[in-house]
Amino acid sequence: MDVDQPLRAQDTSMADLPDHRGFDEMYTGVPPWDIGRAQPEVVRIAEAGGFTGAVIDVGCGTGENALELSGRGLPVLGIDASPRAVEKARAKATERGLPAEFLVADALSLGSLDRRFNTALDCGLFHVFEDRERPPYVASLASVLEPGGVLHLLCFSDRQPGVMGPRRVTQQEIQASFVDGWEIMEIVAAEFATNVPVGPARAWRATIVRAQ
Repeated sequence: MDVDQPLRAQDTSMADLPDHRGFDEMYTGVPPWDIGRAQPEVVRIAEAGGFTGAVIDVGCGTGENALELSGRGLPVLGIDASPRAVEKARAKATERGLPAEFLVADALSLGSLDRRFNTALDCGLFHVFEDRERPPYVASLASVLEPGGVLHLLCFSDRQPGVMGPRRVTQQEIQASFVDGWEIMEIVAAEFATNVPVGPARAWRATIVRAQ
């Protein structure tokens, strides 16, 4: 992959890519998941050498995870459907002097980027999709992840008590979504840090390899 390839010209406007889920409006303020730093689980993965080569952060929000990886010398592209989030991510990259790229793009159509990556990060996006959207999403990831590439997936867990917050996801749902062309290396209990008083939320962290 040519990591120097400019992508700004391929960006998608708000008019072309409406945010049907309403997240763009949430970025007029500070949503609960926007903690002003990378998620601790992402940092742990990075410190363990889990990110290699070119990285795509799918559903990057205001860019903290992507910027953490960029600061470690990795070429990173963050994409999000929220123009406000992407604008904030770009401002952070400029302010911190980091070369991470950010685009408004559709996670269900990643092939349109015409790019390939060695590692993918989904930190809090998978649980947003409805059942019918999961197969197109998995296919979209496959279209940009190199054979042998690794997906690090963090999603809201069915272990989380109560009913507030995102949809809960079971281990079985993750396993059922990544079948043909994928190998699930592990699914382990994890946490999402939040900026709300109730503290962290329970999550699943999955390591999934794109088949050769």
